[in-house]
Amino acid sequence: MNYRKLTLVLAALAMLGPFATDAYLPSFHRIGVEFSVDQSMVQQTLSLYLFGFAFMSLFWGMLSDSFGRRPVILASLILFLIGSVGSALAPSFSWLLFFRLIQGCSAGAGRVVGQALARDCVQGVQAQRLFAHITMVFSLAPALAPVMGGYLSSYSGWRSVFWMLTVLSIGLIALCWRQLPETLPVASRQPLKLWVILANYARALTNGRFVLAISAIAFAFGGFALYISSAASFVIGVLGLTETAFAWLFLPFIGGMLGGSILNARFAEKLAPARMIRLGLFIMLAGATVNTVYNLLFQAQVPWAVMPIFVYAFGMSMALPGMTVVTLGTFPTMRGLASSVQSAWQMLLFATVSGVVAPLLFDSGLLLALGMLCAAALSAGLWWGSQFRSQSTKACT
Repeated sequence: MNYRKLTLVLAALAMLGPFATDAYLPSFHRIGVEFSVDQSMVQQTLSLYLFGFAFMSLFWGMLSDSFGRRPVILASLILFLIGSVGSALAPSFSWLLFFRLIQGCSAGAGRVVGQALARDCVQGVQAQRLFAHITMVFSLAPALAPVMGGYLSSYSGWRSVFWMLTVLSIGLIALCWRQLPETLPVASRQPLKLWVILANYARALTNGRFVLAISAIAFAFGGFALYISSAASFVIGVLGLTETAFAWLFLPFIGGMLGGSILNARFAEKLAPARMIRLGLFIMLAGATVNTVYNLLFQAQVPWAVMPIFVYAFGMSMALPGMTVVTLGTFPTMRGLASSVQSAWQMLLFATVSGVVAPLLFDSGLLLALGMLCAAALSAGLWWGSQFRSQSTKACT
């Protein structure tokens, strides 16, 4: 498979999770009305999805290290199809929760295994460029999904959003069946034995540099996740807009992610990865700081309230491709497992933000801005700690 096709297939797989996360956010009110539940209960359809995403992310990479990348991705897409159809037909709120859990358990495989597949194919600067190009395409999902979902929900009801996800999953199954290569030779696969699995997880989770690095990635994404999971309250409650106006939040995110990814890909060979990461983290911190100061001094309104979000997303997309390449390079013989642990921790934090943190903050623009600032500061501090630990280890050896 050539570079362009590989990028598009991996980006499409990575888009599935965010699409299933964001597309139904404008439907929260309609779901609550149909099932006679309040918004805090509807929020749990997102939290349960994210917990399923995080939990199964621990296993998809490991399974792909044992059975190969292609069969694991295809199996997960079939499971996602079942969850999508079930959600569209859910006769009660309990069934909707169940099928959202099924969706969550399966949605992360494409991203987790796709990262490992990418690292099977390319190394070094080429890997950083590939991740940047994937992010460029992948970043369309958070912008397109809520806009499409908002219009579908308005004109055809909230169930039509899940029928859209059904069609999307069928298309991905067909695409992967025809185009996705197997990149892990049988000779390179890990034995699926309990003691080997436990030893590999222990090796990853006791590596201080790796744990600090994946935590830095998770918190960088956490500032983004806070606004995503608070989208309905932020757009409708804080900004005073309608359910078809979600583009005011998601277009700055997509613009920032696209711009940062383009810059990363263009300068991958000219700027050292460490320098690109530092620059991205600095821009993230600057955006979060401006966001906090603005909300402290003024009443949130468009377009000013969303401009710092663009800056944050720009910096995040500059930093994350390099951070991911460096982190997965820690364990070159078990990239699937390393990708699993990284994605699981990232999505577990997303789930915690969605279910616990967002409900405490989403009624206030200032509190959301402070949450983003804390996430950016933690990300920068943890990344510095991971690199300091790496340098200390090299000095000792």
